Amino acid sequence: MTIETSNLHIRHFSKHEHLARVGDPQRVVYKIQEGWACRYSIVPDGRRQITAVYLPGDFCEPQWLLAGKAQLPIIAITPMTVTEIPLENIYAQPGKAVQDLLGAMLKAFNRQTDWIVSLGRKSAKARVQEFLLELHRRLHASDAVSVHRCTIPLTQQDMADVLGLTAVHVNRVLKDLRKSGAISLRGKTLSLGHNERVQTEPATSGAPHMLIRPAREPMLA
Repeated sequence: MTIETSNLHIRHFSKHEHLARVGDPQRVVYKIQEGWACRYSIVPDGRRQITAVYLPGDFCEPQWLLAGKAQLPIIAITPMTVTEIPLENIYAQPGKAVQDLLGAMLKAFNRQTDWIVSLGRKSAKARVQEFLLELHRRLHASDAVSVHRCTIPLTQQDMADVLGLTAVHVNRVLKDLRKSGAISLRGKTLSLGHNERVQTEPATSGAPHMLIRPAREPMLA
């Protein structure tokens, strides 16, 4: 992204602090420097559905450029550092600045499309594995991860709320993935296939999903 972010205000959010609440007027877009956040909705029975996960390098939320207010709440999953980009600055930089945000919206739309397909048609195992690999791919693209491993600060309940599963089901799938050698999880560290070949298959958006052959590291029980 090429929006100029130097000389802009840096803001910090604590873990579980809201970046936005429903209906809040938004005069800035956040460029995430450090930390994770999520957008969510509470369904009538009180359960939470996470509809987006924001990582370092992401804009949060690019659609505020058009809407001017938050449609859903956004909360920090970890402590965060963000750069505030005033919408008036973007309006004053027509062309490339707006193109960058529209590109961010397109990527978010493609991820949403893939998630809909995953929630509607894929097995629990496929949902969990592809979600973890998507996170690794996005972190790697922003240089926030090494080639083979990354830190995933999500709880199993967070993952369940993303994938439309229960935390118990997520736990069971993670154990199966460890046992099969598809992934290695040590605490919050996700490891992907050392010295193994990465295969790809088309995703709905046209971007590849990564499939990792068994890692040689021992899996956790």
